[in-house]
Amino acid sequence: MAYDKFNILTSSAVPLPIENVDTDQIIPARFLKATKREGFGDNLFRDWRYNGDDTPKADFVLNNKTYSGKILVGGKNFGSGSSREHAAWAVYDYGFRAVVSSFFADIFKGNCLNIGVLPVQVSPEFSETIFKAIEADPNTQLEINLPEQTITLLATGQKESFDINGYKKNNMINGFDDIDYLQNIKGEITAFADKLPY
Repeated sequence: MAYDKFNILTSSAVPLPIENVDTDQIIPARFLKATKREGFGDNLFRDWRYNGDDTPKADFVLNNKTYSGKILVGGKNFGSGSSREHAAWAVYDYGFRAVVSSFFADIFKGNCLNIGVLPVQVSPEFSETIFKAIEADPNTQLEINLPEQTITLLATGQKESFDINGYKKNNMINGFDDIDYLQNIKGEITAFADKLPY
């Protein structure tokens, strides 16, 4: 399988209430030399996480042990900028399985769906509700239910639905990338090809 199956994710979340986070901030260009997906998590938000001497910046959220979890909650227009796949790879490799925002850049959103990170787009109002809940209690639990396409604040029961392409949804539930999907229907493809006149 290309990546972990995604069904229902229940986790605390890491808040990053910054708007217009672009892919160069997610993974700076100098770290794009590798072609495999591994190791990019070490440099996720590198210039925000570390000083020039590689010491951690104490005020950056990923260096704050108060916050943890498999869900990253970002500000509006998350993943703008260049189309680099490495940004989604870095998010996944760090350990996040979902990113929540009130708006995603289309290419970043597609790249996430291709590698097993679920982009959950919510209303600006619900996004603000989530940020306030995490601020009040860093252990706030979110439930992201992919089959039902809902995100819920478990403490209060507040819930919103989110949209996802049906093909991508099926792939994420099964842990498929595009190649895995084609391999899974290889028999159907062969049967169809055998009926074609030559």
